[in-house]
Amino acid sequence: MKNSANISAYVLCGGKSTRMQSEKGLVLYKGKPFIRWIVEAIMPITSNIILVTSNGDYTFMGLPMIEDTYADKGPVGGIFTALNHTDTEQNLILSCDVPKITTSLLAKLTTESKQKDALITFLSDDKNDYPLIGVYKKKALKTFSDAISAEKLKLCPLVNSISHHKIIINTEEKSLVQNINSKAELHALNLLDL
Repeated sequence: MKNSANISAYVLCGGKSTRMQSEKGLVLYKGKPFIRWIVEAIMPITSNIILVTSNGDYTFMGLPMIEDTYADKGPVGGIFTALNHTDTEQNLILSCDVPKITTSLLAKLTTESKQKDALITFLSDDKNDYPLIGVYKKKALKTFSDAISAEKLKLCPLVNSISHHKIIINTEEKSLVQNINSKAELHALNLLDL
């Protein structure tokens, strides 16, 4: 697969992690932090990877880090920060709690997003949407800026209110996009992989 210079990737490492009770991106899965699994899946697609975080514990990754422009604005704030920072039209945005994400699924997402006029292309299983596994065009910046000004911080209604394209994943791919938000979910994930 050809690594593309015309797409940037931003991993949102913010969040309160109240259910996990520790920094989610640094939680270990099969002996490796979530963030390393995610970055390794992104690397064949682009080497332009930026972490959106103010937590210095991520410096071991050796990647550029930027802080949220506006504190405590959730994923909407994180995406705004990424789009405000980027100089590429295509921007892969991922949360830091999807350790099973694969290069092939991200390649499908980025390839299909290039063929669509939609401002946002993201994954869906036809029941649940995964807007934190998506490609956001730089042109969506104003939408996110307006949402922050209006305190409209719920991500799903926001992405569904503007031009978007959903890529429907199959049953096998569903486990790859699972958010691991709690110690119970992490325990279940580790048991599945024994």
